[in-house]
Amino acid sequence: MSAPGPARARAPAPPAPIDPAARPALPRGVRVRWDAVRQGWVLLAPERALRLDRIGVAILERADGARSFADIVADLAAAYDAPPERIAADAGRFLSALAARRMIELRP
Repeated sequence: MSAPGPARARAPAPPAPIDPAARPALPRGVRVRWDAVRQGWVLLAPERALRLDRIGVAILERADGARSFADIVADLAAAYDAPPERIAADAGRFLSALAARRMIELRP
């Protein structure tokens, strides 16, 4: 009898696309703040902190619960002179990952 082979890890399923009408917003208790110790922006949640790059900050600055995902994508595409479909894909992955960690809400 042979020994079992190494277990294969399954790749995580790609996140579902974000509805263009969804309105991303930070839930209660979650904030974007400048961290003087880390000398950078962080997303703070109860017992969690996530260091943000400038693109993450740009996305979250627009996630005010009033603007739709489509509005955020259009604004970022104009600000960075980038194709909206690329912005939608990248911002969608970022926000979906945060939603899975309950660090952003995608309101209808």
